[in-house]
Amino acid sequence: MSAWNKTLTAAGITETELRRDYSVQRRVVRQYRRSAYLACRVLLPPAVLPHVVAATAVMHHGDTLLDSGPKPERAAAWDAWEERVRTALETGASDDPLIRTLLHTVGTYPRHREAVEGYLSTATAELQFDGFATEADYQAYVDAYSLPAFLPIAGLLGPESDTDGRFRAGCRTLIDGSQRLDFVNDLAEDLREGHPGIPAETLKRFSVTVADLEAGRASDGLRSLVAHEVEAARADLRSGREVLGLMPPAHRPMVSALIEIELMTADAVLARGTGVLRGSASPSTAGTLKLLLGARRAAVRAQR
Repeated sequence: MSAWNKTLTAAGITETELRRDYSVQRRVVRQYRRSAYLACRVLLPPAVLPHVVAATAVMHHGDTLLDSGPKPERAAAWDAWEERVRTALETGASDDPLIRTLLHTVGTYPRHREAVEGYLSTATAELQFDGFATEADYQAYVDAYSLPAFLPIAGLLGPESDTDGRFRAGCRTLIDGSQRLDFVNDLAEDLREGHPGIPAETLKRFSVTVADLEAGRASDGLRSLVAHEVEAARADLRSGREVLGLMPPAHRPMVSALIEIELMTADAVLARGTGVLRGSASPSTAGTLKLLLGARRAAVRAQR
């Protein structure tokens, strides 16, 4: 029996078609988020791994619908998808392999349903995204879209309940750092799409214009802007580590590793500097593997 089949069994996923459904989502996630999948694969307990994979696949599918094609087509595609998911949640059945995994994960982790429904209710904020005038606009986007899209995954790894809101607040800090880092790292791609994710007031503070960016003009102002955004992202990612103490111990190594990978990405973006106008940066494969192997050894020692 393969390691993945053993993982499905450990997670209580025994029905043949359902195992096939989860395996499809695993291939999707492994293809588009290799580092994150590898961290999950080597550091998460088998009982939760397929559910995190399925939740990630659901979020990825939603992001793809919201980001791909002309806005009217995106809106129509999202509306159709949302209706299918909500109908499935009400009826408990679907002919879609991705939604079937979602239903099974909701059955295994009932708290997951609230997070998914929260995401469905706010996800169309992404359709309205057309850049930000102010930092406050960016923060509103994090509240309306980034955090609700993060919680269905994070909630599977968090405490059984969050009555005092500390876990949600920690997730909010983490995703603020991650989203800000994404926007500066993906500047070239966002410019091609016509909506940079760095607020206009921030660009102005560093004497950078959208026209400069679109023309590929490197400048000291842009270099300082990149450093500013990276340092702000780092501060939130480091502060977000507080969520680790609120999680079950078995989940902490993987989340800790993902935070460290984000911090390594921040280092790579800072090193690229004005080069972000030519494309995004990422940590070295060797560095990422070294981090994950070290985390794996530490996790094994902690279990002894």
